[in-house]
Amino acid sequence: MTGPAVATVVGAGLAGCEAAWQLAQRGLQVRLCEMKPRKMTPAHHSPDFAELVCSNSLRGDRLENAVGLLKEELRRSGSLILACADETRVEAGGCLAVDRQGFSRLVTEKIRSHPNITVIEAEVRTVPEGPVIIASGPLTSEPLSAAVMDYFGGAAYLNFYDAAAPLVSGKSVDMEQAWFASRYDRGTPDYVNCAMDETQYKAFVRELAAAQEAPVHGFEDSRVFEGCMPVEVMARRGEDTLRFGPLKPVGLPDPKTGKEPYAVVQLRRDNAAGTVYNLVGFQTHLRFPEQKRVFSMIPALRNAEFLRYGVMHRNTFLDAPRLLDRTYADRRNPLVAFAGQMTGVEGYVESTASGFLAAVCMAARIKGEPVPDFPAETAIGALGRYISDPSVTKFQPMNINFGILPPLGRKVKGKANKNLAIAERALEKLPLITEK
Repeated sequence: MTGPAVATVVGAGLAGCEAAWQLAQRGLQVRLCEMKPRKMTPAHHSPDFAELVCSNSLRGDRLENAVGLLKEELRRSGSLILACADETRVEAGGCLAVDRQGFSRLVTEKIRSHPNITVIEAEVRTVPEGPVIIASGPLTSEPLSAAVMDYFGGAAYLNFYDAAAPLVSGKSVDMEQAWFASRYDRGTPDYVNCAMDETQYKAFVRELAAAQEAPVHGFEDSRVFEGCMPVEVMARRGEDTLRFGPLKPVGLPDPKTGKEPYAVVQLRRDNAAGTVYNLVGFQTHLRFPEQKRVFSMIPALRNAEFLRYGVMHRNTFLDAPRLLDRTYADRRNPLVAFAGQMTGVEGYVESTASGFLAAVCMAARIKGEPVPDFPAETAIGALGRYISDPSVTKFQPMNINFGILPPLGRKVKGKANKNLAIAERALEKLPLITEK
């Protein structure tokens, strides 16, 4: 690349890669600044971009599910992240799950080979002059975090604690105590279901609630993001909390008995080969020996080989309703924008959507074109409006959900049918986004 870059993107996570791609596809020269591999955070394990740290799938892929709608909007709008996810997907029933390494590797290859993108492997310690999109993630380095605080003139951040689930070797799971199935037999039988009877479950919950956590400065149960609740925190909230949450047995009858067990722990494939599995809903910050001891109480995991234990991180995010507009841009300067979890969106797909919207709107501003309007009836538009709503006085991270989209204005019988109608309306109103 010769001459000054037209736009800078800070951070090569999902939001940053999506933003860089959208800017570059519109003919703009982009400097993508990423501090990996020179400097890593506790959440980083690979030098590749768009790393899926929590090992979770990209969640539901049906239009009756709000995140399924968000993904479909991104697909139709030319999202790099969704294209790479679809190309590296592994079977997971009605969810979009990917081979994590294959996905990150593909995103990295696409970004590095784009003629309009130059990757700068260096830590950014100040807020660059615009046009810039800062997508440095929930674990933004201390120097840049301080610079953002100074840029906004004070305490711009809030924070919460986020947790990741452990991984186990697929071959170490006792399949005499488990079976493959998807809930209600939807899709292909992609989950390993580990049953527990009442006695086993109650003993497990007692030990889990009392297990020792690793020390985290300032950790309190009340500050944990509800959408990523550590399993030990759920156990402390009541004996049946897990059984009505991630361990619910509904729709998963044991093929040996034909009956639903008292509780079921689900394992989801974490790679295309099916050699590594993620404990669904088991985000945790227990000490590693405690994870081994307590999780091995699950009958099918009695001899499980843990390939990675769960970890917890403190995630930071902006007080976005006071600072950002619905395109994720600084209210004072539209050529300085933010994207990803630091804006208060929660989840991989939501982060991607923020990077997408920030970039297509910034590209239009740079080129003197009309800024695309994603109406409130779309998932992309609704998410941008949520994080920028000044009437929100106690701002908290938010996954996409149908509750933040306008109501239909007509009655539709059945929740699934109603959600599908909302999704169909959204896709009808989705603006046609072209790459120029």
